[in-house]
Amino acid sequence: MCAVMKFSQCVLQDLPGNDNNKKEWKWHFQDPASQRLTWNNPPKSVLVIKKIRDPSLLQPFKELCVFLTEVKDMVVYVEKKVLEDPAISADENFGAITKKFCTFREDLDDISNRVDFIICLGGDGTLLYASSLFQESVPPVMAFHLGSLGFLTPFKFDTYQSQVTQIIEGNAAIVLRSRLKVRVLKKNWEKKAQMDEQGIILTNGDSENNHKAMQYQVLNEVVVDRGPSSYLSNVDLFLDGHLITTVQGDGVIVSTPTGSTAYAVAAGASMIHPNVPAIMITPICPHSLSFRPIVVPAGVELKIMLSQDARNTAWVSFDGRKRQEICHGDSITITTSCFPVPSICFRDPVNDWFESLAQCLHWNVRKKQNYLSSEDEDY
Repeated sequence: MCAVMKFSQCVLQDLPGNDNNKKEWKWHFQDPASQRLTWNNPPKSVLVIKKIRDPSLLQPFKELCVFLTEVKDMVVYVEKKVLEDPAISADENFGAITKKFCTFREDLDDISNRVDFIICLGGDGTLLYASSLFQESVPPVMAFHLGSLGFLTPFKFDTYQSQVTQIIEGNAAIVLRSRLKVRVLKKNWEKKAQMDEQGIILTNGDSENNHKAMQYQVLNEVVVDRGPSSYLSNVDLFLDGHLITTVQGDGVIVSTPTGSTAYAVAAGASMIHPNVPAIMITPICPHSLSFRPIVVPAGVELKIMLSQDARNTAWVSFDGRKRQEICHGDSITITTSCFPVPSICFRDPVNDWFESLAQCLHWNVRKKQNYLSSEDEDY
């Protein structure tokens, strides 16, 4: 499948009935519901991601895998550590099915060109984990709600056979969830203890500067905070090379529209529909009464560094993972990624989003005001 993110288009048109060839600009916006899943060729392989160490998911996982291999004759990819679960490895009846699986290991095996689509069994964290496995193009993701919150998992497992069949036939709407491309540049990294070794290591060939760069694809948010220190964090925030503010507080959240309903909303940010091309900047407990969350265009480049007069270091995490320390001279560069996550909708992008707001966050739930009759008004 070839997915293209297209939000709006500005065109110059001739005015009707105008002999002077006068033109005007008009916006043409794409209807989010028009984004559909289409297959160039019928899908033959599927990656099944299951939440680890959750016994409630064992039976749904087995049922789904039997259906995919025996009924749909598909090649099923499963992470190796999932099959190492004693509840699965000790099941002799399921053993014949597992022998047909293709296995992989996180950060070691590249399956980006082998999988046609992904099925997630669990909560929102399962979808975030699926995103982290792909540093470039991501296959379409079908997420079943088998976790706690389920804001990003619109499908219920009760009717999984008909729903999976519908996806295989290519009859579904999708929402392209933008991701953040994050580059962390470490200065004098080899002198720092307890450095996180995960990520994509890029070498610049300059051994004197001792720089190490790591790159991540982030679906929800990048969080920079003060870590274990009792001092306020003090970080400079740049936009397209210009210093726009210094964040003094517990930290700052840089999130995608998808991440706006996660940590950001708990910190007082607005909620943004995933189809909106934007990046949200939200301070965490700022030591200022006027520092409000802001939304910037998706095409900008953000850069975060420790201020020169910062009393302590800062810490950064990516979708809650791969947490690491940021010291003086280090930098975090954030842009919108060219590789979104195509998330398969239960109905369509708009209805699914508002359904999640109502069911998961109880958005605008309030006891209704009683009707006031004309007699009551006169009284």
